[in-house]
Amino acid sequence: MRVPLLVALIVVSDQLTKFLAVTRLKALGTHAVLPGFFNLSYVENRGAAWGMLAGQQVFLIVFSLITLGFLLWKRKPLFDCLWGGTFTLSLITGGVLGNLIDRIRLTYVIDFLDFHWHASHFPAFNIADASICCGVFLFIVTQWHHDRIIRNP
Repeated sequence: MRVPLLVALIVVSDQLTKFLAVTRLKALGTHAVLPGFFNLSYVENRGAAWGMLAGQQVFLIVFSLITLGFLLWKRKPLFDCLWGGTFTLSLITGGVLGNLIDRIRLTYVIDFLDFHWHASHFPAFNIADASICCGVFLFIVTQWHHDRIIRNP
C-alpha cells in the first residue's frame, strides 16, 4: 500500500471518530464500554501527550510541521532500509497530521479512548495518538533488528 493512501486512511478514520466523539459523546461526557477497564470519554486536550505543554498551541503546531518536514526530507534514509518502513512512516505521518488538523482547526485535540484499572487512568487518546505510538514502536524495533543484522551478518 502506498504511503499517501494509508496516511489518508489514518487521517480520515481519526477525523471521523473525533467527529463522532463530538456529536455523540460530548453531551454524555463518558460512556462505560467495559466497566472498570474501558470508557469512551470526551476530552479536549490543549497540550501534547498527557497534557504536557498545555496552552502552547503555536509551539505544538510548529513542532508538528517541522516533524512532518523532517519525515518527508529523511524518509528514504530512515525508512527505506527497514522492513515495513513505508507502513511505519505512514503511521507516524498520518497520526501527526490527524492531531495537527485539530490543533489548527480547534486549538485543542479531541481524545476519547479512555483505558483504566478502577481508579488508575491512562490518559485518554485517539486514533492519531495510537498511530504515532505504534509507528514509533515499529520504527524502534525494526531499526534495532536492522542494526543487529548489519553488525552480525
